[in-house]
Formats: sequence, C-alpha cells, structure tokens
Amino acid sequence: MVPFTIATGTMTHAQNVFIRVHTDAGFYGVGECSAFPMIVGETQDTCLIMAKEFARLWKGKDALDTSARLQQLHDFTAGNSTIKSAFDIALYDIAAKNVGLSLYQFLGGTKRKIESDITIGIAEPAEMAQKATEFKQSGATILKVKLGKDAKSDVERIRQIREAVGSKMRIRVDANQGWGFDDAVFALQSISKYDIEFCEQPMRTWYDDRLPELKRLSPVKIMADESVYNHHDARKQIESNSCSYINIKFSKSGGINEAKKIHDLAAEKGIPCMMGGMLESRIALSAKLHFVYASPNIRFYDMDTCMLGHLVDPCVGGVKYDGYFLDIEDAPGIGADADDAFLASCEHFIV
Repeated sequence: MVPFTIATGTMTHAQNVFIRVHTDAGFYGVGECSAFPMIVGETQDTCLIMAKEFARLWKGKDALDTSARLQQLHDFTAGNSTIKSAFDIALYDIAAKNVGLSLYQFLGGTKRKIESDITIGIAEPAEMAQKATEFKQSGATILKVKLGKDAKSDVERIRQIREAVGSKMRIRVDANQGWGFDDAVFALQSISKYDIEFCEQPMRTWYDDRLPELKRLSPVKIMADESVYNHHDARKQIESNSCSYINIKFSKSGGINEAKKIHDLAAEKGIPCMMGGMLESRIALSAKLHFVYASPNIRFYDMDTCMLGHLVDPCVGGVKYDGYFLDIEDAPGIGADADDAFLASCEHFIV
C-alpha cells in the first residue's frame, strides 16, 4: 500500500488477516481484521498465532451460539480485540447465512445513504492542502485530516487546507493521541475558526482524566477513539462528560457484538457515533456497512480505508463505492469473500 502517516507512526503495508470458519451445515463464515500495532498493539503475526488458538477452541462447537463462542475467546485471553473481531464477523456471517438474510437484515436494519469522508495523512501543510484540493475535485465533500505532530504546524495545516477547499467542505480532524493537554487546548482553540466538525482523540489515553477539562475549554467538539474500546470505556467517557461523540471500530471492540453494546449505550445517552476502521479491505468493510445500516445512532462515516492506497483488492462481491457513497447487494451474510487466486499467494493455515 501507499505509506500512510498518523501522529503515532507510519504504516507501509496493511497487516490484515482473513479467516474462514467452516460449519457442518456445508457453508462457512468469513472474517477479516487489520492489525494496527501503534494503536491496538497487535501485529499480523500475533493475530495469526492467536487465530490458531481460537480455532482450536471452536472445533466441534455450536457456531450459532454466538455469545458462548465469543465468551470462549474472552475466557481464553484478555485483549487481542483485533483478531477477535475477525472471528466475531465470521460468526455473524454464519448466523445470517443460516437464515438466508443479508447481515443488516439479520441485525434488524434498513439501507440508507452512506457517504464516507476521505483521509489526508500527515505531511507538510502545502502538500496536505494540495491533496485536499485533489479530493475536492474528485467529488469528496468531507475531509478527515490527520494531525498531532506539532500543534503550531497543525494549525497551519488546517489554515492552508481550509483556504484551499473553501468554506463548503466539511473538515474533521484526528490527532491520534498526538498532543499533550496544553497543545491540545492551543490547537483546538486556534483551528475552531476554520469550522471544524470535531476532533478525534486529541490526547493519549493516560490523560483521559483531563478530557472533561479539555472539553470545557475546546470550541471544537471532541470524539473519543482510542479512549473507547468497549462499552465500559464508553460509559466512563460519557458519564465523566469527556466527549461529544464516539468512534466505533471493530478492531478495538472485538467485532460486531461489542460494537453494538457501545452503539446502544451511546444512543441511550444521546452521544452520536462514527463508524471507523484501520486498513481493512472490502471484506471487513462490507461487515461494517451492514452494521451501519443496523445502527441508526452512527451518524458519521469514516469508511475510506479501501481508498487509501491498497495496491490489491482481494475481495469478491461485497461493498461498492460510487464516488464516496457506499452500497452493497442483498446477498446472504456479509456478501463478501476473498478471491481464491489471491489466497493461493498468501501464507495460510488450516486448524
């Protein structure tokens, strides 16, 4: 993939894992995850090792008892939410296929128009402004701008981008934990005049205790990302008045089951959510779109990972882009699979 830089580091390749969970009913479920080491602490190698362990736990078990199968994984190991998300997606794919429904239908959802933002990685201000112009010319209406390297330079990045694209484009920013408290206050107060929709995760999670103060001082709304892995984290962020929004990612939550718990809690508390991701292919993206259709409290869509420089598309079927809008056909399950010819070129294991 094309290298992609955020505040915590640069990814030069997507560290994805694809799984198929076979059933004695004659069909299988598919799942995919994307390891992002500097965020979640997992790599492709750790995901593969844990995948073999998880597969052994599930052999001979009831694939339709979703809660029990996921609890097995949690009882076996804490954390490892990225690889757990692939297994979770595969279970939901099986459950929906078993009753002949698309996943969003199985989850009780309905289709709606979904427009993704498009992300600009960290670079020099002029380079980022040029990229913003290119995205605008390609039909994008929502920009997500990565910040967090240096607060003063970040303000200049936003100034040049806003000047380049004009007043109508929506701009949201993501500091990926890059600022300390004082820099966050300075940056958020300085960029607010450029009409910023929100800022994701301005500080490291170990400064979560200072988020309520930052939220009071910031004219830009704050979205919790790395501060919310599960619904317990969401509860703490909401009850401490630390954020206005929450970013849900399967790689953090461990998949659909926990993502739904986060969504439902946030909805109950009046906190809108965003559907985000790491560097998944269209396989996992398909599962995310189904989840969005079934999750009315998801109001923001950061679902551009497949447009950020993947050099190969391994997906058969699945979600399709029409410019920056997403749609998917009503096939059973998530409606996506990996291309067998692509898989033949990959390292693979059978348990």
